Amino acid sequence: MAGIAQIARSLGHEVSGCDANVYPPMSDVLAATGISVKAGYSPDHLDDDCDCVVIGNALSRGNALVEHVLDHNVPYTSGPAWLAAQVLREKRVIAVAGTHGKTSTSSMLAWILECNGLEPGFLIGGKPGNFEDSARLGKGEYFVIEADEYDTAFFDKRSKFVHYCPDIVLLNNLEFDHADIFDDIEQIKKQFHHLVRIVPARGKVIFNHDDIHIRQVLGMGCWSSQLPFSLEPSNTGWYVSQTKGDASAFTVYNNNSEVGHVNWNCIGQHTMANALAAIAAAAEAGVPPDRACETLSGFVLNARRLQQLFKNDRAIVYEDFAHHPTAIRHTLSALRSAHPSTRLIAVIEPRSNTMQMGCHGELLADAMADADAVVLYTPRDICWKPEQLPTPTPIQVCRTPDEVIGEIGGLGDKRTVIVAMSNGSFDGVPARIVQHLGSLSN
Repeated sequence: MAGIAQIARSLGHEVSGCDANVYPPMSDVLAATGISVKAGYSPDHLDDDCDCVVIGNALSRGNALVEHVLDHNVPYTSGPAWLAAQVLREKRVIAVAGTHGKTSTSSMLAWILECNGLEPGFLIGGKPGNFEDSARLGKGEYFVIEADEYDTAFFDKRSKFVHYCPDIVLLNNLEFDHADIFDDIEQIKKQFHHLVRIVPARGKVIFNHDDIHIRQVLGMGCWSSQLPFSLEPSNTGWYVSQTKGDASAFTVYNNNSEVGHVNWNCIGQHTMANALAAIAAAAEAGVPPDRACETLSGFVLNARRLQQLFKNDRAIVYEDFAHHPTAIRHTLSALRSAHPSTRLIAVIEPRSNTMQMGCHGELLADAMADADAVVLYTPRDICWKPEQLPTPTPIQVCRTPDEVIGEIGGLGDKRTVIVAMSNGSFDGVPARIVQHLGSLSN
């Protein structure tokens, strides 16, 4: 929604908004663009001469502002519908979909297109490391959009991505998530197939051949050209050969021919897979693969995507957006490969609706295997008991930021890597950890 607000502003509209909880990095992005954001959902926030209210999917019936809009017949729409009508019909849209990696892959793709003169528009659900804004209209023909499978609005329960009119769809992966709106993975597959169904015959579906659920979605029917990518060698399609153990360097192949080499400041096989997908998509937009690979040497990960917050001779602190067991596992695996002999502490807030409902208990236990210690931050009651997770990794449950700091303690003599993972504000815990460690070094 912050990105849509920025695009509306660039089109000449006067834009303001409100939210229940505004926090960085998006609060900083909005402030920098001069878009006013008010706290809460009071009808008083709505100007009398408002032309249209764009309603996000976090709001439902019973919300004071929603009820005011309905009672007073104020024109309203959803974010995806507004974007489709005002922007996307005039663009060649590249939609990046998947349970994991949408933000990072979209950012990589936008950066590749930008550096190769295509001046893309984009809408990214986070703060990109290479751009000042999370969204822009763009002067070129291409528009890169992070395509989310979550529902559109309280009045439109279709997945957001069916509004996006894509010419090129990138299907990164598919797992069960969003248990608050999907009963099982079959329902999510159906939504992904709705996305596949609207890609034109002249369009392209670039897909992760390693993901069985993605292959099953395409097995339901596909009317566009299919381009597979994989982390495994293949005679057809795109694949990679990892040349450093932490995936900070790798060689890219297409149809069994070497086409480029990436040497960058990112780590982890999951990030490497995102890069491969972005390179493949950029090739469809006319960027030679070797140029795309060179461009990624200057790529900077998004805020809160394995973002390093602190480093001294005793500790390194990262912040990451991981909130699904697979994403947590990927993050910890990447850090373990980059710091093989270092103590690794995972500080996790199970904040998403799916995690709070306890739908991923055993998966979460397995996901934490690479950590030497785990701190679960649960300031609010959840539907399960974290301390009962079947894992050999020591787990401490904390209810306050002070308790988290107490568990981290003085670190002792052994060098330590700490990663804080949440998809919310985390009540400022990562900043508190940095402050604590900084005080120890003074």
